[in-house]
Amino acid sequence: MGRWRSTTSICGIATDLRVRHRRAVNLARFAWLSIAAAIVTIALKAVAYALTGSVGLLSDALEGLVNLAAAVLALGMLTIAARPPDDDHEHGHGKAEYFSSGAEGALIMVAAAGIVWTAIDRLIHPRALDALGLGLAISMLASVINLVVGQILIRAGKTHDSVTLNADGQHLMTDVWTSVGVLVGLGLVTLTGWEWLDPVVAFVVAANIVWTGGHLLRDAAAGLLDAVLPQNERDALAAILERRSSPTLQFHAVRTRRAAARRFVSLHVLVPGSISVTEGHRISEAIEQEIRDAIPGCNVATHIEPIEEEISYADQSLDRA
Repeated sequence: MGRWRSTTSICGIATDLRVRHRRAVNLARFAWLSIAAAIVTIALKAVAYALTGSVGLLSDALEGLVNLAAAVLALGMLTIAARPPDDDHEHGHGKAEYFSSGAEGALIMVAAAGIVWTAIDRLIHPRALDALGLGLAISMLASVINLVVGQILIRAGKTHDSVTLNADGQHLMTDVWTSVGVLVGLGLVTLTGWEWLDPVVAFVVAANIVWTGGHLLRDAAAGLLDAVLPQNERDALAAILERRSSPTLQFHAVRTRRAAARRFVSLHVLVPGSISVTEGHRISEAIEQEIRDAIPGCNVATHIEPIEEEISYADQSLDRA
């Protein structure tokens, strides 16, 4: 019997490793796509800036460098997040994805500072812009590339529940709107001849980048601080517990948290003290399986307590210590 259990455990571990490996390979493909898109768009925007001398286009190119750094970091963090639990990380490495999202937010802030610095200089020392038509056409091509790749990453982030891919995709979409703003600003410069509009657009771009970076930092902090599961998953959990509750089966001390794609739920199951350990275990196993079916990728931990004992109700607070 012991040998059978060991074999089953090894098979389970091997299956988990294969699943994690497949997920890592799948997500890595999207990270490489993001890296390729960043390299191409940086080159296109750099050419557009060289042709026009527009500080707005320069700000767009600088954000492309942030995209590249974020994509490379995302690839590394996705690889780490896919590693299985070990002796030093018993809950896995899923939170590595939040480091990627947070670092991307910080890089965005640095890029915004560089854009503001360049825009201030151009506002004080305005200059005529050259070859706007060709420069704008090249920038539009770069924006289309970011639009397509950004949508692919966002869909992949939702499908694979990856906070890293979603953040990278959202960042690329912000880059698209940034480029649209630059193109509109340069179009106004062409129509009006007001060269000061170019650095003003760069300021607007910087503000938009700061807003996006702030949201990414906030989301990363929420993940690292063990935020609860999303509302729809908590509703699914509550529905299961409400359906199973009865005078002889109660629940309390329900806790949830999220670590990127992994979910964690813990709860106390109150049953009559007269039932056997075996029966209590069967009840808890059935509840755990139902929760896992409703919330895929969820790690569920239950604690059996006698429903008629007063001490069973002394551990409902968030911190019993």
